[in-house]
Amino acid sequence: MSDVITHTVISVVIVDDDAEVRNGLEWMINHSDGFRCDATFGSADEILAQLTAPLPDVVLMDIGLPGMSGIECVRELKKIFPQLNIIMQTVYSDDEKIFESLRAGAIGYILKKSPILKLLQAISDAAEGGVPMSGEVAKRVLAFFRQPAQDDEMASLSQREHEVLEALIEGRSYKAISEKLFLSIHTVRFHVHHIYEKLHVRSRAEFMAKVMKHNHPS
Repeated sequence: MSDVITHTVISVVIVDDDAEVRNGLEWMINHSDGFRCDATFGSADEILAQLTAPLPDVVLMDIGLPGMSGIECVRELKKIFPQLNIIMQTVYSDDEKIFESLRAGAIGYILKKSPILKLLQAISDAAEGGVPMSGEVAKRVLAFFRQPAQDDEMASLSQREHEVLEALIEGRSYKAISEKLFLSIHTVRFHVHHIYEKLHVRSRAEFMAKVMKHNHPS
C-alpha cells in the first residue's frame, strides 16, 4: 500500500448504517499505514450530534442512510463545518444521487465494491485537495467545463487556470497537478485561490456544486 502512504496520518470518520461494513472499514483503515479512523457513526443523526473539532481530514458517508439520507446529512454538515471533506460511498457509479450529493457539498465519491487500495487513494486524494471521482460523473462535469464559456466568470479564467481547474475536476490532488503541469505545489495553490475568487466560490466543493447546478439542475 506504499502508493498511498503519506508523511502525515490522515484521520477518517465513517458513517454507515451497516455495522459489519463500518467495522470492516474501520479495521482496514486502522491497519493501513498513514491512516487512522477516529470514529464511526451508524446514522446521520449520530454524526450531526457528536462530530466536534478537531475535525477529521475526510468523512466517508454512505449515500443510502435510513432516516435522514446521506445527502441531507452532507448538506447539514456543510452548514456547520463548511471546510469538511466528505466522500460519498455508493453502489452505482451512475446513480443520480451522486449529483445530488455533489450539489449538497460532497467533494467526490467511491464505489462500495472498490478495493481497499483504491479507497485509501481516494481518501488520500481528498485530504490533499483532490476530487475523488471517476466514470460517468467526471465525464459529465468535464463536458460542462469544456463548453464555451457562457458567463463572465468562466471567461475570466486564464489558460493556465483552465488547465489547473480541469486537472482538479479530473480528480487530481495538488501534488498530481503540480507534476502534470510542471508547477510547484505553492503555485498550484496560488492558481486555485484565484480561480475560486473569479468563480465566487470558497472551495472545490462549492465549485462542484456550482457546476452541478448548471449542468444537472434539480
